[in-house]
Amino acid sequence: MTNINNVTKFTLLLMSMMTMMSNVAIVTTLPHLSSVFKDVENIEFLSRLMITLPSLAIAFLAPFLGHIISRFGKKSSAMVALVFFSLFGSAGLYLETIYELLASRFFFGIAIAVLMIVSTSLIGDYFKDEARHKFMGLQSAFMAVGGVFFLVGGGFLSDMSWRYPFGIYLVGFLIIIFVAKFLVQSDAHTVQEETEIIHNLFPIYILAFLLMMIFYILPTQMPFLIINVFHASGTLAGEIIATAFIFNALGAMSFMFLKKRFNFKTIYMIGMSIVAIGFILIGLVENVYLFFFTSPIMGFGGGVLMTNVTAWMLSHAHHTKRVKSSSYLTSALFLGQFSSPIVFHPFVSYFGVEHFFEVVGVLLLTILAALYFYRRSLSPNGVI
Repeated sequence: MTNINNVTKFTLLLMSMMTMMSNVAIVTTLPHLSSVFKDVENIEFLSRLMITLPSLAIAFLAPFLGHIISRFGKKSSAMVALVFFSLFGSAGLYLETIYELLASRFFFGIAIAVLMIVSTSLIGDYFKDEARHKFMGLQSAFMAVGGVFFLVGGGFLSDMSWRYPFGIYLVGFLIIIFVAKFLVQSDAHTVQEETEIIHNLFPIYILAFLLMMIFYILPTQMPFLIINVFHASGTLAGEIIATAFIFNALGAMSFMFLKKRFNFKTIYMIGMSIVAIGFILIGLVENVYLFFFTSPIMGFGGGVLMTNVTAWMLSHAHHTKRVKSSSYLTSALFLGQFSSPIVFHPFVSYFGVEHFFEVVGVLLLTILAALYFYRRSLSPNGVI
């Protein structure tokens, strides 16, 4: 599709920002839940599920939601999703038990899945090649700005009451106006999509899962490190994590330049190496304000990786299968989010959250080094 005006592009950027808001608005609330519901067994684990339970809904339902979006159209699906986004996202303002909150987060995840599938497939519809890579960098920058606003705002509000950050999700009602008036869709091909998954996309989905499982250590473990170990406020925790999102945008924008020199596989390894270094440096921090210098390293690597896997998928997906391909990528990413605290919880319990980052960073860097030399040994001229 061509001739997309700036207001339509802006609407797509707003929708992308909603997917970023899926969790960041309440990350600084999580440590407070441990106190509010202190009589609930395993509350430390359950509080972490608040940020990852939407990911479970997305991971398992995204492929089915792809069929629904194809049938009813991207615009209509996005509008319904935004209603669900605001209703279930803001449920923390009035629900009373941790189990009610967890249930609301599951339904909230359905809305996020639809918004992410629609926005990803529309990028494929609107743009091609370098224009696509350029817009994806802009998209990540816009998401990062939104992420900073909602992180800092959520941190400030969480210091007043653990409930207040949930009110941020009501902004979805405002975005519906933009979607209804300005979103342009082209569903001529999506209704003819085939049901099978393109086999050459499987490795990309697996790498997307691993990427998100590792990167999501930042929002699921970092608040506990900053607030519980360093005794910082929710506001400061929000500001620290927000700096990671700023550099996440810079990493995303750098992808366009990296792609001119390297292939998708090499960029993935570069991004993961940056994340591993960020982990190690976070684990070495002894003064809370040094997190302003270490967490952005992880954010930068994450920006490179997220843009890389999405562009990688869109470059391989046929135009008649973009909704389905996007739905499976969405499923892989959010399955990684959901798995992150479950997979790493035993490590956090064993090493302690302050040493956990360093251990994971060293392990990840070791694996990447082994893969680098293995790939180099397979290359006839020693170049990867």
